[in-house]
Amino acid sequence: MGKLFVKKPLSLLLAEANDTEKGLKRTLGAGSLIALGIGAIIGAGLFVRTAAAAGQHAGPAVVFSFIIAAIGCALAGLCYAEFASMIPIAGSAYTYSYATMGEFIAWIIGWDLVLEYALGAATVAIGWSQYLNKLLGKLCGFTIPYQWAHSPFETSDAGVHGIMNLPAVFILLLLTLLLIRGIEGSAIVNNIIVITKVAIVILLIILGWQFINPANHTPFTIPADAGSVTMHNGTVINYADFWYHGIPGVLRGAGVVFFAFIGFDAVSTAAQETRNPKKNMPIGILVSLAVCTLLYILFSYVLTGIAPYKDFLKEGGEASVAYAIDKYMIGYSWLSTFVTIAILAGFSSVILVMLLGQTRVFYSMSNDGLVPKVFSKLHPKYRTPYRSQAMFFVFVSLFAAFVPDSVVGDMTSIGTLFAFVLVCLGVMVMRKTNPDQPREFKTPWVPFVPVLGILFCLTMIVSLGWENWTRLIVWLLIGFVIYFGYSVKNSKARKL
Repeated sequence: MGKLFVKKPLSLLLAEANDTEKGLKRTLGAGSLIALGIGAIIGAGLFVRTAAAAGQHAGPAVVFSFIIAAIGCALAGLCYAEFASMIPIAGSAYTYSYATMGEFIAWIIGWDLVLEYALGAATVAIGWSQYLNKLLGKLCGFTIPYQWAHSPFETSDAGVHGIMNLPAVFILLLLTLLLIRGIEGSAIVNNIIVITKVAIVILLIILGWQFINPANHTPFTIPADAGSVTMHNGTVINYADFWYHGIPGVLRGAGVVFFAFIGFDAVSTAAQETRNPKKNMPIGILVSLAVCTLLYILFSYVLTGIAPYKDFLKEGGEASVAYAIDKYMIGYSWLSTFVTIAILAGFSSVILVMLLGQTRVFYSMSNDGLVPKVFSKLHPKYRTPYRSQAMFFVFVSLFAAFVPDSVVGDMTSIGTLFAFVLVCLGVMVMRKTNPDQPREFKTPWVPFVPVLGILFCLTMIVSLGWENWTRLIVWLLIGFVIYFGYSVKNSKARKL
């Protein structure tokens, strides 16, 4: 039983981090890390989750929902920053757990991160496909046939059955090839995408501010007597229910918009490809989180001021932002086209960083002997885990092409929140077991900050419902079969 919790020595981790000849190529600076973080964070959450949380739960007070979710992420982010500066190696929460809580816990979190990164990339690729069709319809007057842009489990109102989602596979292939070519080139492309979508978000905030109707912000939270509304998909929302008005609605809204922050932790997976990681990793994690939080608060305030929150459910749907612009910002219909472009750009950068994070976690797990060596095989020229990248392209594409986003989407959050909990716990463990280890960045007010981070994350985990817990348990059982069938026999830490 003791072998289950064997820890990887910190000295060995640091030796691996300093091996620049055989390891991943260090090319990223603080600016690229900040852009990677913003690229991972700003995506579906900003353009889709804001309207969903406002319409269903929080109303204009979705601003406070973002603040609550941001506090939870910031607490975890402070813990991530300490680990990233102390253990600057690929693997993120997996690596940190291996050094603090042992191999079995590390395996659980490494396997669990597949839910965040791989399935997250699949979900966003499906959304990218839908918005590409919207843009093609606006600009070119035609769309990709329904059957080639949806899974076999979906049927249109006209009775057309989906076959496979080709656009989703296309964007995954394009970004996979970019990552195989090298992270430096990928970072340049990501920087361009980030500049584009942030510029459009800021433009919408500035232009939309003059269209804010104070009546839409009164009352700021949804009152219990707000009645009910039938959503565009036929679902009836009754605002008298506990989680659909007032402070409870704001809290549930925080759980919804939490998805908008998924991705900042992916910055830590690039630690082994970062110049001066002890300094640059905390900057990348915390600054990207701070920038996105500020944009989220301003964006949500403007959006709920432009249109009444009920509109987001009745008519807006997924394209609520474009709808609000077209209906209420008279003379700025061109902006909705640019917003659609920003959404496509945002989705692309999210997929890019998710695919990057996934392969870097498995790169570390492969080096530790927990998964086959193929996942750590580097390209002779580009020094990227190209075979792992290709294999995950196939894996992610199968979900994106043949499975609806409703099945894989919510599973992403459990993996993320679980990772946050273990990182917060790991900081406290490491302070006890390695108090003298140099820390370029130290999480303030330990244990208060980590404990508060754990409580925030556990609260959001509880709200996710039994369906997601069931899927998580099944996924973990599959992981246990692989761990006890392969990993325990090949673990390098067990042989030290």
